[in-house]
Amino acid sequence: MPTDPLMPPYPQPDMALFLDFDGTLVPLAATPDSIIVPPGLVPLLQQLQTVLGGAVAVISGREIAAVDRYVHPLRLPCAGSHGAERRRADGQQSQLLGDGLEHIATACWQLAARHPALLVESKPSGVALHYRRDPTLEPQCLRVLEAAVAGRPDWVLVRGKCVIEALPAGINKGAAIAAFMQEAPFAGRTACFAGDDVTDETGFSVVQQQQGVAIKVGPGASCARYRLGGVPQVHAWLHTACAQLTARRSLEARV
Repeated sequence: MPTDPLMPPYPQPDMALFLDFDGTLVPLAATPDSIIVPPGLVPLLQQLQTVLGGAVAVISGREIAAVDRYVHPLRLPCAGSHGAERRRADGQQSQLLGDGLEHIATACWQLAARHPALLVESKPSGVALHYRRDPTLEPQCLRVLEAAVAGRPDWVLVRGKCVIEALPAGINKGAAIAAFMQEAPFAGRTACFAGDDVTDETGFSVVQQQQGVAIKVGPGASCARYRLGGVPQVHAWLHTACAQLTARRSLEARV
């Protein structure tokens, strides 16, 4: 684990840029629906997609449809639900479903009925139990979900910031990034991934195994070599990168 994380280098024209959403591109909020998208994010992502030849993807715990709503009218390549859903650059979309989702979701809803501070986020490929409004409920959330997936080896629990999520086994952000890196326009490029949560660590590992750039956003232990302080620092880094890449393209066009 790095003891002195470094300021990340700015993306180069031959890079593939992968970005987590909540906590990286937008600040975290009390509930998933109460986030505020920073002004200028959508045009920034659109310009980055242009200067990087389309090699920009969002890697999120949210459903793809939810990401689309926040970055409308963009339809970026995207891995949703930690990779259980994935939309390629050519628009083709795939989704992995697991048996027993209804049973797990019912257990979450029953617990939330007893504790109104909890929020159940149902997804086509999984279910997330949020306890940000009352972190003292974490042990109960964990016990209920552990019991719900007991004896179901095709399901795993993923811990995040004040959230526990049940997902089909084998699903993680690292696997999603690895899949993108086998496809145009990402293949042959150097991967760069920025994320803020423990669920992003598999992505950091995959990127660094491929000699790419892994960036931990915010505090906390991480295997990532590089670090940015928070969402404002991510935006500043992306704006600078975008300006540099745009200037380089303009210069090359004049030569």
